[in-house]
Amino acid sequence: MDTPVQRVVIKVGTHVITNKDNRITGKILAKLVEQIAYLYEHGIHSVLVSSGSVIAGKEVMGHQLKATDKITRRQVFSAIGQPRMMRHYYNLFHHHGMRCAQVLATKRDFDLGKHRDNMVNCYEGLLAEGVIPIANEDDAVSLSMSTFTDNDELASLVAELIHADMLILLTDTDGLYNGHPDNAGSELIPHLRVDEPVEQYIQQTDKGEASGRGGMASKLQAAKHTARRNIPTFIANGKKDHIITDIVFGKTAGTKITL
Repeated sequence: MDTPVQRVVIKVGTHVITNKDNRITGKILAKLVEQIAYLYEHGIHSVLVSSGSVIAGKEVMGHQLKATDKITRRQVFSAIGQPRMMRHYYNLFHHHGMRCAQVLATKRDFDLGKHRDNMVNCYEGLLAEGVIPIANEDDAVSLSMSTFTDNDELASLVAELIHADMLILLTDTDGLYNGHPDNAGSELIPHLRVDEPVEQYIQQTDKGEASGRGGMASKLQAAKHTARRNIPTFIANGKKDHIITDIVFGKTAGTKITL
């Protein structure tokens, strides 16, 4: 690699950490944390942007929820699910002798001024202590006008905020294809530059209530936005073994987006 990587932002999508029954998969979480611990042992600090709180809340409440309003349901599921997700991560990092912290944010926190300065102080303080920040949107209190499009946008903003050397967006496909991933003729695009018009290849998919909000279109948008700030960005399959460490240590994996 040209320059040693010291700071990485890793975004984990809902579809990475859930199984076909839409339940959180502990084994996947454990593999992700193990890779972050490995990076830390090699002097590389990570920030984890983790989806899954809505699914985790739904696992608790199931069909008991009285609310019918879509936004209210999401807020309730998220508020219940956040501590569950953090308990998963706390225990997994503790197993590696590490500590993690939750950093909840609204879009307003990234606006220039005191809010942003406060966020920088928080992240820098945690990283200096060797604590892994786990970022998520404060779904429970976010107003519609201060809501992130999805966690891909949040991850992109965090990468800018901490001057990351790399952003990794983990999903359940191997990267961006020049067609639908299920089509026999489609091929993975290993590398693209921000000015390449590859949006034409993206298929819109329909998602349920508990699913993440971000599809491949939002990943590509976030990736290009981040790459324009000279932060190489990868879209890759989070279910693959060693995917994070492979990317950080320069192995070819997923789709790389650069200037």
